[in-house]
Amino acid sequence: MGPTLPFSRFASPRTGCGRGLLLTLVLVVVAQASADEPPALQPIAPRVAGEPEGSGRIAADAAGRVDPARSSRLSLDERDRLYAQIERDAEELERQGAQLRRLTVLLRPCVVHIDARKPAQKSTRGAKSGDEDEAGSGVIARVADRLVVITNRHVVHGAELDNIVIRLDDGRELRPLRMWTDPATDIAVLTIAGADLVSARLAERDAVQIGDTVLAIGSPFGLSHSVTLGIVSAKGRRDLELGDEGVKFQDFIQTDAAINPGNSGGPLVNLRGEVVGLNTAIASNSGGSEGIGFAIPVSMVMFVARQLVENGAVARAYLGVTLDRTFTQKTAERLGMVRAVGARVSGVTKGSPADSAGIQPDDVILEFDGQPIDDDDHLVSLVSVTPTNRTVSLGVFRGRQRIELQMPVASREQFEPR
Repeated sequence: MGPTLPFSRFASPRTGCGRGLLLTLVLVVVAQASADEPPALQPIAPRVAGEPEGSGRIAADAAGRVDPARSSRLSLDERDRLYAQIERDAEELERQGAQLRRLTVLLRPCVVHIDARKPAQKSTRGAKSGDEDEAGSGVIARVADRLVVITNRHVVHGAELDNIVIRLDDGRELRPLRMWTDPATDIAVLTIAGADLVSARLAERDAVQIGDTVLAIGSPFGLSHSVTLGIVSAKGRRDLELGDEGVKFQDFIQTDAAINPGNSGGPLVNLRGEVVGLNTAIASNSGGSEGIGFAIPVSMVMFVARQLVENGAVARAYLGVTLDRTFTQKTAERLGMVRAVGARVSGVTKGSPADSAGIQPDDVILEFDGQPIDDDDHLVSLVSVTPTNRTVSLGVFRGRQRIELQMPVASREQFEPR
């Protein structure tokens, strides 16, 4: 099972508070020795005439005073050598900084600021106080031959098209022509039209790894097109409590790149300028960035976005199994496993794809369509982004050995009508 956070906020300015999350920041400082160390400091003050070298006595001034710190200062030649070394080191750092500047030039035109005016939610007494404004971010992309803005559903949910303003990097304002949303993943797609619109380059697959450098771009606290830098802190976060409605299908990238309210829907980008995720949520006590942000991986984003544009809804694969959410070490040992890994099946729906494939209670699904399974949430996440009407392979642990099964994938709607 993935870690359960007692509270996690959407990265949007208007989001309710919840229980506090105790966060501990661990700062690891890595020192790298320079191959060209600064020169050793040598005394530069003249010695008193007649004194032997190394006596340590320093000449006094006309008033008979001496400077006891004189021996720790650099000579002019030593200062020049140190400046030269600093210049060489700075050139290397500046080359790395130039890469980040180039990325910013490429990506800012692909990122938009979104303002959405929504009817106010009812208070505890049932009264409304008027409309509310919500701000967020989005990224321009080409999906199914249409130019769209992809963002988070919670940024635009409840707003009419006429009440949504999309602001470009050059100051232009657009209104969306159409909108689709998917509550199960908190993804929304808005179609747009305009001249000289620039679409982002999307990563072809989820190749991002823990430790990779990433940039987050968006509108934290309404400060549009802000860029922050960090690394991928973790992957596969799948048990987060997000908002009142929740997000059913999760497989978040965790990053320490600063994500604040207003970053929702903005892109998480790798050093090649490719979008690897959609910034969605933060875990915070204060309401601001505390180094724990979450982004939806690009594979899930594009799976949902394509289906929304092409079909108006998302068709998800269906297995027809009940999974053991408390798969313990004790149960694993009873089944002949050293540790509890994979997803244990506790029940099978009659007539379902799993039933057709021959899956049985107490089977442990170790692999789905070539992907090793961590736990039940991981399996649910993979199934949720699997196209229907195809056959996938399953690696199953049964009777103290691994077996391979083939399963036809059907749409969830065939068994669980909307």
